[in-house]
Amino acid sequence: MKKIPLRKCTGCGEMKPKRELIRVVRSPEKTDENGGVTEESVISLDLTGKKAGRGAYVCKNADCFEKARKARRFERSLSCRIPEEVYEQMSAELQRASELL
Repeated sequence: MKKIPLRKCTGCGEMKPKRELIRVVRSPEKTDENGGVTEESVISLDLTGKKAGRGAYVCKNADCFEKARKARRFERSLSCRIPEEVYEQMSAELQRASELL
């Protein structure tokens, strides 16, 4: 019997199979040889679950996304400040993704 990986939804706190959740990812910062930051980390939805970086999981419904957003749980999980326009962009992307399902 194959083990199904479980992840906790950042919004509702329920443990669910990884495939039922959407990953929010913070890409790693790119640095030059002197340690200077050449490219800032980017926060986005990872619908494939394959992007490199720190991830947090959320249910595919907008309610859980809004709960996590209001309680700043994404910021806590990803260890960074998330601008409001990034939330708006992710929310729109989540709407499009849920319409395709």
